[in-house]
Amino acid sequence: KTDFINFISDQEWKSIEPVSSWFGPSSFLMSSMSALFQLSMWIRHCHGYLTENVGIPVWGSYAVFALATLFSGLILGLVSGALETDWL
Repeated sequence: KTDFINFISDQEWKSIEPVSSWFGPSSFLMSSMSALFQLSMWIRHCHGYLTENVGIPVWGSYAVFALATLFSGLILGLVSGALETDWL
């Protein structure tokens, strides 16, 4: 506590470089990172729901997520290919 008070009162904070806007809390990079963490928490919540409430075994929940990953990759690949051919 004393160090923090001295840091403020002695104005030592003026000698520190500000954080680059690229790494700032509201930057695109940090917002994307936050979205990934929120997605991982949502996936964890869904896994808990599937295993505890629905009664699917753990391996079944993993299979559901594996199939969802494959299906979403297939859809994204098809959309990407369709956009690529339209743009060229």
